[in-house]
Amino acid sequence: MSTTKVKKMLFILSKATIENVYAAFIMANGARMEGIEAEIFFTFFGLEAVQKKKLNNLHVATVGNPAMHIPTMVGGLPGMEAIATRMMKKEMEKLDMPPVDEFLEILSASGVKLWGCKLAVDMFHLEEKDLIDDMDGILTIGDFYNRADQDGTQMLFV
Repeated sequence: MSTTKVKKMLFILSKATIENVYAAFIMANGARMEGIEAEIFFTFFGLEAVQKKKLNNLHVATVGNPAMHIPTMVGGLPGMEAIATRMMKKEMEKLDMPPVDEFLEILSASGVKLWGCKLAVDMFHLEEKDLIDDMDGILTIGDFYNRADQDGTQMLFV
């Protein structure tokens, strides 16, 4: 039986829906509050959460999301995604949750490392200047895995 305490959390964010982004951000922030190292690897569509032009325009996924408790056909109607997003943002404001750009600044200031995925950056024809200034860099997946090579490290795909 292992008694190793969690020392580092590595989050892989592949979707930039509001629910996925805030889940990763809240867990990374919580790790830092507990004295645990935290890093977020933004890959594929998760990169939208750190793209300067897109990060404040993220949406709730209304289609293919069973937790929405609405039929797929209804979730796909014009305007449903916007309505669900407005409702979610209103509830988050009531809880004083910061907007994405502010949350990223908080995470970076607390020591959370923010990494872009090299393959996804290349695939979407992005450059470092397209991403927030608080990024710690762009890594290959192999480089990211190497950051997990120590006892007490956990990796979580969000």
